[in-house]
Amino acid sequence: MSEHVTHWIGGRAHEGPAGRTGDIYNPASGQVTGTVDLAGPEEVGAAVAAAAAAFPGWRDTSLSRRAQTLFRFRELLRANSDRLAALVSAEHGKVLSDARGEVARGLEVVDFACGIPHLLKGGYSENVSTGVDSYSILQPLGVVGGITPFNFPAMVPMWMFPVAIACGNTFVLKPSEKDPSAAVLLAELWAEAGLPDGVFNVVHGDRTAVDALLEHPDVAAVSFVGSTPIAGYVYRTAAEHGKRVQALGGAKNHMVVLPDADLDLAADSAVSAGFGSAGERCMAISAVAVVESVADDLLERIRERVARLRVGPGDDDRSEMGPLVTREHRDRVASYLESGVREGATLAVDGRVHPVLGGAPEGFWLGPSVLDHVGPRMSCYREEIFGPVLSMVRVGDYDEAVRLVNDNPYGNGTAIFTNDGGAARRFQNEIEVGMVGINVPIPVPMAYYSFGGWKQSLFGDSHAHGTEGVHFYTRTKTVTARWTDPGKRPEGGVNLGFPTNG
Repeated sequence: MSEHVTHWIGGRAHEGPAGRTGDIYNPASGQVTGTVDLAGPEEVGAAVAAAAAAFPGWRDTSLSRRAQTLFRFRELLRANSDRLAALVSAEHGKVLSDARGEVARGLEVVDFACGIPHLLKGGYSENVSTGVDSYSILQPLGVVGGITPFNFPAMVPMWMFPVAIACGNTFVLKPSEKDPSAAVLLAELWAEAGLPDGVFNVVHGDRTAVDALLEHPDVAAVSFVGSTPIAGYVYRTAAEHGKRVQALGGAKNHMVVLPDADLDLAADSAVSAGFGSAGERCMAISAVAVVESVADDLLERIRERVARLRVGPGDDDRSEMGPLVTREHRDRVASYLESGVREGATLAVDGRVHPVLGGAPEGFWLGPSVLDHVGPRMSCYREEIFGPVLSMVRVGDYDEAVRLVNDNPYGNGTAIFTNDGGAARRFQNEIEVGMVGINVPIPVPMAYYSFGGWKQSLFGDSHAHGTEGVHFYTRTKTVTARWTDPGKRPEGGVNLGFPTNG
């Protein structure tokens, strides 16, 4: 889709020389389709400098004008959504329908951010002391950065920058170098919407660019989405350099199936949530904790559905699931099938032999796979696979399922399938996970709620978008004011005592 992708700094494509470049692949063919410039400290510094120069003017822009710019960006994004989805599909590999869904969910956050005049309302208390009023105001932080993963190159950045920019900050985005084109198109649409130069910038790169952003003294806050080891590194490094940090890590999302569940609904949901986007989702269901009495029945229903799944190139309308993002990632995911069997699991569905519709043999293919009789000590259960591998863990009852979920170090998302309202209510109370679905397999909140997990799935105190996103990208200032009435001079005099209200 693009032969050469470069940075976007100060409202335009970067024209400087690239010290290093990386290859961009079409995952369905395995072929290199372009190159991307990889930023070093100099390019990151230029982007931060452009953002810092733009901050005073954007901070002082009225809420009405900010909202107008957001509304224009929203309409441009809607008009170009198919174009954006095509870029995502070409470089990530996901099917077009999935890419369109990604763009639509990102647009929901833009919709939410358009309401910024309401979201930034502070509080006011009159006459807290005689003749004294007190009020709070929310103000932007300054230059903020976003570091985003390959699996959602459009949606995850839109979890961050619409709210950050609406709050009056300026933004430097470091997207994944594996699928960089979507970020540049978003920058072009911002420019067309009339966003001032330097308010939104994009730098591509690897760890060198990440470290330069985390360590730059003019960056006030950093948002991150990715694996737990990297999230921990981002959190520690940015915090050591005095930044506010919001780092969302990995997941091992469980779907609990009780004996009274609608097993057809459960099977549909397990396949949809396990294999959508080739399992490359932080909210994918990767472990099904099913009560033993219905496990064989559920497995057979899952097998029937998996056999009918059509795997193929993302731009083929027949395809329901595409390839994985890189050859190395495909090989790593496939290795869990071998290790699972070696450690005692049963390979119920082998995705390595799943047919592929019209895809080149060199593509990064791995079909939907199911491991049964998985135990909590197996590597396929303990580690985040991030691919189309569903692990079935058989449990004795509800209590064992809850212990299994709560003992897991991750706490991103979970779901329970049951027709017992009491069991569902108990589950939502007892489960130690940040996002819970009841007969809903992927409980991603709407934009006006906040996205984020617990335990090793989140480093920092704030979740993404929603009201928590607004609070992350602002800081509160409290003002206490006295305006004397010219006709009533207050009683004066020096008083060295601690001030009290009265």
